[in-house]
Amino acid sequence: MKKLRACILGATGIVGQHFIRILADHPFFEIEALTASPRSQGHEYGRQVDWLVSERVPEIVQEMVIQDTCADTVLRLDPDIVFSALPSGIASDIEAQLATAGLPVFSNTGAHRMDSSVPILIPEVNPDHLELIKYQDLGDGYIVTNSNCSTSGLVLALRPLMELGVRKLTVTTFQAVSGAGRRGVSSLDILGNVIPFITNEEAKIVGETKKILGTRSTGEVIPAPIDVNASCARVPVLDGHLESVVIDMDEPVSIDRVVELLENFTGEPQALTLPMAPSRPLVVLHENDRPQPKRDLSLGSGDLGMTVKLGRLRCQGNQLNMFLLVHNTIRGAAGASVLNAEFARAKGVLA
Repeated sequence: MKKLRACILGATGIVGQHFIRILADHPFFEIEALTASPRSQGHEYGRQVDWLVSERVPEIVQEMVIQDTCADTVLRLDPDIVFSALPSGIASDIEAQLATAGLPVFSNTGAHRMDSSVPILIPEVNPDHLELIKYQDLGDGYIVTNSNCSTSGLVLALRPLMELGVRKLTVTTFQAVSGAGRRGVSSLDILGNVIPFITNEEAKIVGETKKILGTRSTGEVIPAPIDVNASCARVPVLDGHLESVVIDMDEPVSIDRVVELLENFTGEPQALTLPMAPSRPLVVLHENDRPQPKRDLSLGSGDLGMTVKLGRLRCQGNQLNMFLLVHNTIRGAAGASVLNAEFARAKGVLA
């Protein structure tokens, strides 16, 4: 099948760079155009970008001229698909305009996540939510979002445990500075420090978790009846969100049963052998001091950054404690969005 021509919105930021890194040699998509802020417009990408996510800027975009981030410009470029790494405030209007004009938009931003007919899609967790696009009032196009970076790892770990009757969960996140963007946190604020507040993060985790694990009903989602309590902190780590999770179940649970459910969990992306789908979405680490961002976030040995690492599993009565680690700019951002597009293509809604 011919590759689909992709436009990446917000291509110079960290998430935009990961989109380029992933799509530079992708079997389904090819990079057709890049947009960024007015400061970068008109410059060759390789000369303008402060590249951080791999050794070098992929050759395919080195001399590509950065375009203005506006709907008219993107439509003149005539891509087949749009990947958005824009800030939410900018993304809201342009994503809707592009979808209304007939383009499929796969967005990493939070602008439309909580719209009733817009799926927050994690194909291993809620594949049927892709059907929501049929009910969007956006012309011939549609918007598909991935979740907030912390929520992505959390719901993946929760999905196989739902059969045990998850009633309540308390999550405390220790989030890497890359989640705030290239210049999101001052070095004087974060070095040797922990900041126990991230704007809107706790509300995002609560609302998105309930929606992702909820039940699709025609053109909307009935939120999962789970009590979610979230606390979020920024820590001096470059990549990788570590999360402490406490889950209250309906009945007493055993470690053996929990480990069995987590280690055997797969979903439709694995059955379809999609390029960005890890063979094992969840990996349980049995050492007492794991997972750790420094040790367990490596992208070598076939790990694309899409696997969630779990450890410190402890059961006490009806309660399960664990830590999880998610790569925030890959499984929690660009990689998740590309996987959503791969899944949509496999399901025949992305021609």
